[in-house]
Amino acid sequence: MGHIVFRDGDLRVPKEKQNLQKLLSLYHPLKGKVYEEFSAVEVAIEQLDVLDLQLDAMNLAKQIDIDQAEAILRVELGSKVDLISSKELKRDTLLFARNNPKLFIQLVHDENVQLRNVAIKAAESGIINLSQDQRTFTWASNGRKLMNVPFDENPYSAFAAFLKTDEGVEIYKSIDKKL
Repeated sequence: MGHIVFRDGDLRVPKEKQNLQKLLSLYHPLKGKVYEEFSAVEVAIEQLDVLDLQLDAMNLAKQIDIDQAEAILRVELGSKVDLISSKELKRDTLLFARNNPKLFIQLVHDENVQLRNVAIKAAESGIINLSQDQRTFTWASNGRKLMNVPFDENPYSAFAAFLKTDEGVEIYKSIDKKL
């Protein structure tokens, strides 16, 4: 037996060394724990799954309206979304869907994404204010408190959840009119 050499994390066994191939493939106790045998079929199946997911995400990206695309990209890009054109927004949505299909599909089906976007736009437009400590939302016009943000929670996610309550629905309608 000769030396075993790993190159770039791979152990390649030449076809002439059938004994070593058999040992590693059939009898070695650490097969499946420390190392895996290469299987072109498994690689193809994994790649096909990724391609299917990318295709599904990109089809969703193509079908969503521009407001939903803005809300989804705001998660990824933040306030920069306001500075880009609708064509750039559509392109970036497709690229985001292709590069991160699982997250994109989750965001498309997340009902709070749209509400978070409304909250962020309202804060940027000066309709509502978020205190410096990011614990309280108030109306910008009169300073009346809307809600307190629970400890250790994203303020805009908390506000989105608040907008689903009975009191929050009325506030949402008011904010939507002003936007």
